[in-house]
Amino acid sequence: MTTPRMQLVLSENWTMTGGRADLPTVIRWAREAEDAGFDSVMISEHIVLGPDAGAGGVMGNPRDYALPGNQDPRTPWPSSLMLLSAIAAVTDRLRLAASAVIAPLRHPLLLARELGTLDLLSEGRLIVLPNVSWSRDEYAALGVPFSLRGKLLDEHLEIWAKVWGPSPVSHESEHYTFQDVCFEPKAYRPDGPRLCFGGAGMHDAMVRRIVRYGHAFNPLGRVKPEDMRKLKTAMAAAGRDIADLEMIGSTRAVFPDDDSCADLAQALEPLPEQMAQGFTTFCVKPSQFTDDPNGVGAFCREVMRRVESLTV
Repeated sequence: MTTPRMQLVLSENWTMTGGRADLPTVIRWAREAEDAGFDSVMISEHIVLGPDAGAGGVMGNPRDYALPGNQDPRTPWPSSLMLLSAIAAVTDRLRLAASAVIAPLRHPLLLARELGTLDLLSEGRLIVLPNVSWSRDEYAALGVPFSLRGKLLDEHLEIWAKVWGPSPVSHESEHYTFQDVCFEPKAYRPDGPRLCFGGAGMHDAMVRRIVRYGHAFNPLGRVKPEDMRKLKTAMAAAGRDIADLEMIGSTRAVFPDDDSCADLAQALEPLPEQMAQGFTTFCVKPSQFTDDPNGVGAFCREVMRRVESLTV
């Protein structure tokens, strides 16, 4: 069995920094992850959060993943693309996953420029997971209709594919229209950064986006066998092989109480089963397993040691 690629989640680790957005420390963690043999780092985003962020009650253990309606609106969310740019400058091979980029909150030309530039800076190491997110308050604050978020994302994807190709480019649609614009420089690859899609469930829109644009699939939680069959069938109908998708799985921490870290060995146990299902890359969030900001390098080395022993 091949050793899987590991991805260090660099968002939501503020329990290790006293609740502060200590970005130089986050950049150091990325360097340490690369040195330990990790394949990639992942950073998610929000632009602002409102009351609906904690509408369901704040998570019990602050080390857990932030989900819709379970987090403090004051949770730090620095710019993922700026932070990944800084990480790109101090690493050599580490892939950069811009996860949960909320595309509808920006103009597609502006976001294509930011993504393409980061892809050039990193020489093709960028992975982008564009999505629509979940916070009505965030959309309202930015003046974007929440009800249009899916349509806006689809237009973003169509426009990105155009502008990362030959110039000049024109586009006319319900929400974005422009004529004969030149978009230079392009991204690192002729078809742009690698695009990843994922989230909860296997709804039709996500399947359609994966089939047309996707290079990777990162679901939220375990995927039902019938959902995988649905995706495989749709890929085959479009002349694509699901084996060509990078399948990104996760570790799930089990906390003994609201004040303690989880056990790493227990969190890694399901990896061989997921690998048998075709998953090849796995996410792990360090603050779920350690409170020591100076122990992330050692944590990453321990993860790689345990993963290698699980998969030999």
